[in-house]
Amino acid sequence: MSRLYSILLLVVVVSSCSPKIVSYTGGDAFKSETGVPDYSRIEYWAAHPGKNDPSDTIPYPLKKNEKEKRADVFFLHPTTLVGPREIGISNAKIDDPYINYKTDYSPIIYQASAFNENARVFAPRYRQAHIGMYSEKDSASKYAAFNLAYEDVKNAFLYYLKNENNGRPIIIASHSQGTTHATRLLKEFFDGKELSNRLVCAYLIGMAVRKDSYEKIPICTDSTKTGCYVSWRTYRKDYEGEWANRLDTSIVVVNPVTWKTTSEIADKSLQKGAVLYNLNKVYAHTQNAQAEGSALWVSHPKFPGSFLYRNKNYHAGDINLFYVDVRNDVSRRITNFLIGK
Repeated sequence: MSRLYSILLLVVVVSSCSPKIVSYTGGDAFKSETGVPDYSRIEYWAAHPGKNDPSDTIPYPLKKNEKEKRADVFFLHPTTLVGPREIGISNAKIDDPYINYKTDYSPIIYQASAFNENARVFAPRYRQAHIGMYSEKDSASKYAAFNLAYEDVKNAFLYYLKNENNGRPIIIASHSQGTTHATRLLKEFFDGKELSNRLVCAYLIGMAVRKDSYEKIPICTDSTKTGCYVSWRTYRKDYEGEWANRLDTSIVVVNPVTWKTTSEIADKSLQKGAVLYNLNKVYAHTQNAQAEGSALWVSHPKFPGSFLYRNKNYHAGDINLFYVDVRNDVSRRITNFLIGK
């Protein structure tokens, strides 16, 4: 495995960046007596405005752009329970210090932070399903694992709504397994429901989301829309395999450079900036992007050392390759939402 492959997998070498972390109370700082998260306790949140955590990190070049927190982001992190699966273990323990540290200093610091410019970030810890459960042949075991994870997500969201939201605009954001649960959460709480009036946008990233997923929530077809959702999965333009197909038009693909669903190629000169392993470095104009079929197709990204990266599936970089583009879009949609109110 190349060093850059590790980078795009968000296996963080913390010493290579200098995030602003004042204090941290996750990981081994708590112990659940029942194994069930109690979301009234701040320890059960990987990110929460009531504590200093990795989601507060702002890349140095972007610090000058920080704005008033006018909305909330409910962020669901991707799978960090990977590697060999212990016999009989399908879900992470909520108080596993290694998994929680890995979560906080990979997706929370590198992905959730992309949403913090104009919003408060809430990211619950949840008993995520092991990565191997996606390929589990026993359908009952598979369902049970993902249902357990979703129940935690749902309980966290219910607690957030009752105790933290206070009528504020809401953004749902997720990646990979987080999107598996976020698509369900959006259906249960927002699709045709009164709460949709508070939805700024849902960023359902890194999984295939079908165009017929929702009855009332539309796809965002440009950067001005609110009350809608976006989704994409990223592959190099010469990728060939079972995960993406240029002829499959059933999947939602929004180009995070143009924020359109049309298939024209967005030149790399339009891409605002990627943030990779060094959080204090922004790389602009790294790749072009095209939404076509079931995926987002990009050119080989250009940044120092990128020639070493040969993998054509850019799943781990779905957010980070467009970090500034996402950041700008969140603030723009919040502004448009509030103007519309």
